[in-house]
Amino acid sequence: MTASATSRPTPRIVMHTGKGGVGKTTLSAATAIAAAQVGHRTLLLSTDPAHSVADVLGTDLTADPARVAGVDGLWAAQVDTRGRFEQAWSDIRDYLVGVLSARGIAQVQAQELTVLPGADEVVALLEVLRHARGGDFDVIVVDCAPSGESLKLLALPETIRFYGDRLMGAPARLMRTLAAGFAGLTGHRTDAAGAAGAAAPSAAAISDSLGRLLDNLTAARELLADNNITGIRLVVTPERVVIAEARRLLTAFALHGFAVESVLVNRVLPEDQDHGPFLTAWRAAQSACWPSITESFGRLRIHEVSMTAQEPVGPVRLGAIALQLFGGLDPVADPVPSCGLRTEGADGRYRLLLELPLADRGDIELSRAGDDLIVTVGPQRRRIALPSVLQRCRTTGATFEGDALVIEFEADPDLWPAALAGSLGAGAR
Repeated sequence: MTASATSRPTPRIVMHTGKGGVGKTTLSAATAIAAAQVGHRTLLLSTDPAHSVADVLGTDLTADPARVAGVDGLWAAQVDTRGRFEQAWSDIRDYLVGVLSARGIAQVQAQELTVLPGADEVVALLEVLRHARGGDFDVIVVDCAPSGESLKLLALPETIRFYGDRLMGAPARLMRTLAAGFAGLTGHRTDAAGAAGAAAPSAAAISDSLGRLLDNLTAARELLADNNITGIRLVVTPERVVIAEARRLLTAFALHGFAVESVLVNRVLPEDQDHGPFLTAWRAAQSACWPSITESFGRLRIHEVSMTAQEPVGPVRLGAIALQLFGGLDPVADPVPSCGLRTEGADGRYRLLLELPLADRGDIELSRAGDDLIVTVGPQRRRIALPSVLQRCRTTGATFEGDALVIEFEADPDLWPAALAGSLGAGAR
C-alpha cells in the first residue's frame, strides 16, 4: 500500500445510487479504481439485480470476488441472490415445499409460495456484511439498485426488527412462534406424491436460523448507518427530473439515518467543444440545472464528470473518469458528514433532533405510538424507538432549526421515577 492508504479494522463502505440510467455503475467502477490506485485493497460489489458491473469492466464476474485485470488491488463480484438464498434457506424451503405439496398444492406453485418477500434486499445486505466482516478489503464500493430499491434495501432491517420486537412482543417469542409453526405442521417431510422423506428441521434449528437472520440484518443496519464507516454517493445528471428525484432521496436517506456524503454529476457536456445547434441547446439546458444542483446539494461535496466521445468501458477509460472525479487523490479520505438522531436537554426538558434536508415542511407528520415516535415525510415513514428517557416524556411540540427537525419533550410526572422526580423543572411538575 502507498502512504495515502490507511488500514481500518472495518472497511470503508461507499454506496452509489441514483435514478436508473444516470451512470451509477460507471462511477462506482471509477471510484473503485481510484481507491485501488492509491493502495487500498478494494472490492467493487454489485447488489443491483440487473448487474452491469461485468459489462462496464469488460470481464466476467461471479458471486466470489475476482481480481480485475489491469488494476492492482481491485477485486469485483456481483451478488448471486438466488444462489445465496438457496444456500442459506434450502432446508427450510424444501421442507415447506413438501408440506404444501402434501396438502394438494402443486409443487411448482409451492416453490413459488416459499420465495421470501424481499429476498433480494435481504441477501444483498447480508453479502455486504459478510464481505465487511471478512477482513480482506480496505474499501468496499457498492453499486446499488436504482433509488427506490436502494431505499428499501437500507430501510429493511429496521422494519423487520420492528415486527420482531413489537408485533410479537419480543424477538425470542417471535422465534418460538415461527419455529413451532414450521416444525409442528408435520413430523416429517413429504414429496409431491406424499411419500415420506427426510426428517423435518427441528423447531430449535428453525428458530436458530431465523434468529441469526434477524441479528445479521440488525448488524448490517448498524454498519451502514455508521457514518464513520459508510457514506452514500448520489449519482445525478444535470436534468430537472433526475435532480428532483435526488432531492427526495436525500431527504429519505436522512429520515432513515443514512449519511449522504457527496453528489456525482455525470454526463456534463464539455464547454470547450464546438457544439452544433442541437448540442448547444442541450448544453444550455444543462447549465440551467446547475443553480438547482448547488442550491440543493451545496452542503455536500459535488464532483463533475464530463461526457466523453467513447463509451467508458474497461479499466483504462474508467481510470480516466476516476482522474476526473478525484484528481489522483484518495476517494475515501474525506470524513462522512454525521447523520442521525441527537438528544439533548436535562431536568425533564429534552429535544430530539433529526436532520431532514430539503424536506417540505407541509409533508411532515408526527405521531406517538407507545414508546415509538412515527415520522412521516411524504410517502416515506420511519418508526423510531425513543431513548428510555424520552419514553417517560410527553411530546410538546416541534419546529425546524435549519435542516434539523426538533421535537420537544417534557417529563411526564406519572411516568418519571419517584427518585428522580425532584430533579424535574417546575413546568414538568
